[in-house]
Amino acid sequence: MNIFVKPYIISFVARKPKAFPIELLFRALADRTRLRLLNLIADKEICVCYFVEILGMSQPKISRHLAYLRRAGVVAARRQGRWMHYRLLAPQDAVASGILTETLAHLRQMPDMQDDRARLDNRCCSPDAVVRLGQAPLPVAVPRPSAG
Repeated sequence: MNIFVKPYIISFVARKPKAFPIELLFRALADRTRLRLLNLIADKEICVCYFVEILGMSQPKISRHLAYLRRAGVVAARRQGRWMHYRLLAPQDAVASGILTETLAHLRQMPDMQDDRARLDNRCCSPDAVVRLGQAPLPVAVPRPSAG
Protein backbone atom coordinates (compact mmCIF):
# COMPACT_ATOMS: atom_id res chain seq x y z
CA MET A 1 0.00 0.00 0.00
CA ASN A 2 1.39 3.40 -1.04
CA ILE A 3 0.59 6.56 0.89
CA PHE A 4 1.21 9.89 -0.78
CA VAL A 5 1.47 13.07 1.23
CA LYS A 6 1.41 16.42 -0.50
CA PRO A 7 3.09 19.07 1.56
CA TYR A 8 1.47 22.49 1.37
CA ILE A 9 3.40 25.59 2.14
CA ILE A 10 1.30 28.27 3.72
CA SER A 11 2.78 31.67 3.34
CA PHE A 12 1.66 34.49 5.54
CA VAL A 13 1.46 37.43 3.22
CA ALA A 14 0.34 40.70 4.63
CA ARG A 15 -3.00 41.53 3.10
CA LYS A 16 -4.04 45.05 2.54
CA PRO A 17 -7.21 46.02 4.39
CA LYS A 18 -10.46 45.48 2.56
CA ALA A 19 -11.96 48.72 1.26
CA PHE A 20 -15.14 49.91 2.95
CA PRO A 21 -18.14 49.18 0.68
CA ILE A 22 -19.20 52.82 0.22
CA GLU A 23 -21.82 51.89 -2.38
CA LEU A 24 -23.50 49.62 0.18
CA LEU A 25 -23.57 52.52 2.65
CA PHE A 26 -25.30 54.75 0.10
CA ARG A 27 -27.85 52.03 -0.67
CA ALA A 28 -28.49 51.62 3.05
CA LEU A 29 -29.08 55.36 3.40
CA ALA A 30 -31.44 55.42 0.41
CA ASP A 31 -34.38 53.90 2.30
CA ARG A 32 -36.65 55.94 4.57
CA THR A 33 -37.24 53.09 7.04
CA ARG A 34 -33.50 52.57 7.48
CA LEU A 35 -33.02 56.31 8.00
CA ARG A 36 -35.69 56.23 10.71
CA LEU A 37 -33.93 53.31 12.38
CA LEU A 38 -30.56 55.09 12.27
CA ASN A 39 -32.19 58.22 13.70
CA LEU A 40 -33.51 56.23 16.67
CA ILE A 41 -30.20 54.51 17.46
CA ALA A 42 -28.01 57.56 16.90
CA ASP A 43 -27.17 57.71 20.60
CA LYS A 44 -29.01 54.73 22.13
CA GLU A 45 -28.86 50.97 22.08
CA ILE A 46 -32.42 49.83 21.48
CA CYS A 47 -34.24 46.52 21.63
CA VAL A 48 -36.00 45.59 18.39
CA CYS A 49 -39.40 45.56 20.13
CA TYR A 50 -39.15 49.34 20.60
CA PHE A 51 -38.65 49.82 16.87
CA VAL A 52 -41.84 47.84 16.27
CA GLU A 53 -43.70 49.98 18.78
CA ILE A 54 -42.38 53.37 17.64
CA LEU A 55 -42.46 52.85 13.87
CA GLY A 56 -45.66 50.80 13.79
CA MET A 57 -44.15 48.20 11.45
CA SER A 58 -43.91 44.44 11.67
CA GLN A 59 -40.95 42.86 13.45
CA PRO A 60 -39.79 40.90 10.37
CA LYS A 61 -39.74 44.06 8.24
CA ILE A 62 -37.72 45.95 10.85
CA SER A 63 -35.34 43.02 11.33
CA ARG A 64 -34.76 42.84 7.56
CA HIS A 65 -33.85 46.55 7.46
CA LEU A 66 -31.60 46.19 10.51
CA ALA A 67 -29.83 43.27 8.84
CA TYR A 68 -29.24 45.47 5.78
CA LEU A 69 -27.71 48.16 8.02
CA ARG A 70 -25.52 45.53 9.67
CA ARG A 71 -24.23 44.36 6.27
CA ALA A 72 -23.51 47.99 5.42
CA GLY A 73 -21.31 48.16 8.53
CA VAL A 74 -23.17 50.91 10.38
CA VAL A 75 -25.17 48.91 12.95
CA ALA A 76 -24.06 46.36 15.52
CA ALA A 77 -26.29 43.87 17.32
CA ARG A 78 -26.07 41.89 20.51
CA ARG A 79 -28.37 39.33 22.03
CA GLN A 80 -29.47 39.43 25.65
CA GLY A 81 -31.63 36.40 26.31
CA ARG A 82 -34.48 36.60 23.82
CA TRP A 83 -33.95 40.31 23.15
CA MET A 84 -31.89 41.71 20.28
CA HIS A 85 -30.30 45.11 20.90
CA TYR A 86 -29.05 47.37 18.11
CA ARG A 87 -26.66 50.29 18.24
CA LEU A 88 -24.88 52.56 15.81
CA LEU A 89 -21.45 51.42 14.66
CA ALA A 90 -19.08 54.08 13.35
CA PRO A 91 -17.28 52.87 10.21
CA GLN A 92 -13.48 52.79 10.40
CA ASP A 93 -13.32 54.43 6.98
CA ALA A 94 -13.06 58.22 7.45
CA VAL A 95 -15.17 59.06 4.39
CA ALA A 96 -17.97 56.65 5.38
CA SER A 97 -17.86 57.89 8.97
CA GLY A 98 -18.18 61.50 7.78
CA ILE A 99 -21.12 60.64 5.53
CA LEU A 100 -22.89 58.87 8.39
CA THR A 101 -22.21 61.71 10.83
CA GLU A 102 -23.56 64.34 8.42
CA THR A 103 -26.60 62.21 7.64
CA LEU A 104 -27.43 61.80 11.32
CA ALA A 105 -27.00 65.53 11.93
CA HIS A 106 -29.42 66.26 9.09
CA LEU A 107 -31.93 63.69 10.39
CA ARG A 108 -31.96 65.34 13.82
CA GLN A 109 -33.22 68.55 12.17
CA MET A 110 -36.16 66.93 10.36
CA PRO A 111 -39.52 67.32 12.16
CA ASP A 112 -40.76 63.78 11.44
CA MET A 113 -37.49 62.31 12.72
CA GLN A 114 -37.78 64.46 15.85
CA ASP A 115 -41.29 63.04 16.29
CA ASP A 116 -39.91 59.48 16.15
CA ARG A 117 -37.33 60.31 18.82
CA ALA A 118 -39.98 61.98 21.00
CA ARG A 119 -42.20 58.88 20.68
CA LEU A 120 -39.28 56.72 21.75
CA ASP A 121 -38.60 58.89 24.79
CA ASN A 122 -42.30 58.88 25.74
CA ARG A 123 -42.88 55.17 25.15
CA CYS A 124 -39.92 54.06 27.21
CA CYS A 125 -41.36 55.58 30.33
CA SER A 126 -45.14 55.33 29.82
CA PRO A 127 -47.18 52.82 31.85
CA ASP A 128 -48.93 51.62 28.66
CA ALA A 129 -45.61 50.61 27.14
CA VAL A 130 -44.80 48.44 30.16
CA VAL A 131 -47.94 46.41 29.51
CA ARG A 132 -47.40 46.08 25.72
CA LEU A 133 -43.66 45.47 25.81
CA GLY A 134 -43.60 43.16 28.82
CA GLN A 135 -40.11 42.67 30.15
CA ALA A 136 -38.32 44.37 27.25
CA PRO A 137 -35.17 46.16 28.42
CA LEU A 138 -35.22 49.94 28.21
CA PRO A 139 -33.03 51.69 25.63
CA VAL A 140 -29.58 52.46 26.94
CA ALA A 141 -27.64 55.61 26.05
CA VAL A 142 -24.34 54.91 24.30
CA PRO A 143 -21.53 57.39 23.72
CA ARG A 144 -21.48 59.02 20.30
CA PRO A 145 -18.89 57.58 17.94
CA SER A 146 -15.97 59.81 17.20
CA ALA A 147 -15.71 61.01 13.62
CA GLY A 148 -12.57 59.45 12.36
